[in-house]
Amino acid sequence: MRGLLKSAVALLGLAAAPVFANSPTSDQIAVMDGVEAFFEALRSDDKTALANTLLPEGMIFVHSRMNPEAPRIDVVPAADHLARWATQTRKVDEFMHIETVLVDGDMAQVWGPYYFTVEEKLSHCGINSLSMIKTDDGWKVANTSFTMEPPAACDAIVAQVNAHWEIEQ
Repeated sequence: MRGLLKSAVALLGLAAAPVFANSPTSDQIAVMDGVEAFFEALRSDDKTALANTLLPEGMIFVHSRMNPEAPRIDVVPAADHLARWATQTRKVDEFMHIETVLVDGDMAQVWGPYYFTVEEKLSHCGINSLSMIKTDDGWKVANTSFTMEPPAACDAIVAQVNAHWEIEQ
């Protein structure tokens, strides 16, 4: 049910965005379903579920601004992240407002603000950029790049993401 609400809110956001004057296409909806599967896997107790939504050949680019005086970019092979994820025991969740979905055949790009919680406490926020690829099993995250801001810098992003969630409630 939560996934349906997120998809509905994302669709409302897309429909309202100037670049999406019309309703989202079936391809855009399918891509958003792939993104939602990724987030469902993140919050799942089944730590192997993430491997079904993220290509192990992919790369993760973390544009960390957690220390504003020393920003850095970390590059993590998805396979390494999946191996660490399998041992993860903390409860996490991620909330994203999908602002843009671009699709060209079997390639898509998804963009929007997000925030991330660990044990229901705000950990960080930023902008997600997800490169998606269409596989025989549906849309998967091929690569991801995201900014990572400290909690003290997250008020505006959390409010922006939550504003889109409140539309449905």
